[in-house]
Amino acid sequence: MTIAIMIGVLTAGGVYLMMQRGMVRVVFGLSLISHAVNLALLSAGVAAWRAEPLEGVNGLDVSADPLPQAFVLTAIVITLGTTAF
Repeated sequence: MTIAIMIGVLTAGGVYLMMQRGMVRVVFGLSLISHAVNLALLSAGVAAWRAEPLEGVNGLDVSADPLPQAFVLTAIVITLGTTAF
């Protein structure tokens, strides 16, 4: 529940900042929206109650999905590049 509220707050703040006229505010708004998307991707992975995805240690039924975590790492790099540009 807390993550969903934080995603909503970050998205609302990002949209509000992107509607302003200043370029710095637009960049900050884009950054806030990208953080909200990262949280949404992490919450889709639901790694809180899952085990580490190590081969031979844990079974596939209890292992966390590493794909959302890889998506978030890629999104962080893309956001950094976009912000620097």
